[in-house]
Amino acid sequence: MSHTSRSLSSPVLTVLEPDERARVDAAGTGLYRAIHRESVADVLDELKRQRVSAVLLSVVRCARAGDHRTATLVREFPSVPTAALLGNTPPSAEALLQLGNAGITTLIDVRLPSGWSSLRQFLASQAPREVDRVALDAIRRELGGGALDCGVFFAALFSASDRVGTIRELALRAGVLPSTLMSRFFRAGLPAPKRYLAFARLLRAARLFEDSGHSIAAVANTLEYSSPQSFGRHVRTLLGMTAGEFRTQYGSARMLERLLEELVRPYRSQLCALRPLVVRSGMRRIPPTLRGGVPAFHHRRD
Repeated sequence: MSHTSRSLSSPVLTVLEPDERARVDAAGTGLYRAIHRESVADVLDELKRQRVSAVLLSVVRCARAGDHRTATLVREFPSVPTAALLGNTPPSAEALLQLGNAGITTLIDVRLPSGWSSLRQFLASQAPREVDRVALDAIRRELGGGALDCGVFFAALFSASDRVGTIRELALRAGVLPSTLMSRFFRAGLPAPKRYLAFARLLRAARLFEDSGHSIAAVANTLEYSSPQSFGRHVRTLLGMTAGEFRTQYGSARMLERLLEELVRPYRSQLCALRPLVVRSGMRRIPPTLRGGVPAFHHRRD
């Protein structure tokens, strides 16, 4: 699948000139949703509240504002791609130097039509890097892909645009009753669905902690735990460590490997045999591709 066929599941934050905003919105049709902010400070606040696919900064606007927080953005959120947009207003050499000194290495010139294609290519290249998609692709490889009914479960679990926080929500996304989902896993000798859900949340937490700008409280809030203390108890129950230890010891790659090692590889045969999932009368099965562009497994229709 080409990168351009995958839409970004998280928004793109921008600090742009008014005339640039409409053009950036138009360029993103089918690929991304832009959230426009007035300053880099606003972007920093937004980054602490939600997951973001990328940040776009106007060279001229940021230079005019003289905002020194750009360096903070790059330093504290290194895994969020940040690019400078060169629009119709000629920038000064000082403006370009400021952005370079702040650590921004990607400059996209949109003064010509080809620049907008370059912008889309840059942003489309970020989609496969998103942790939910990386996880879903890894699970597909472990299970061999194909028309697996358990794929509907994993697609619902890692649907980044509509993340679920409870078993009830997860079951509805998978198109089954909560009691049906739990009983099917139990009878198949699989870990409880809530354990898969818990590990998925910790995977996203590990990804957020890769950026030093995210505090434990901010991550707990972003992932909709009731409190930082609740998040800490969750980490201790699953991993036997404090939230602070988790933050320093687990990146997303290590957390994904642990998820695969504990919940997927030992249960390949059971997961592949988990079909069909019983569907409540009148409930619509979810389509092969979930909302938000997250690739799902094909759903068997027996």
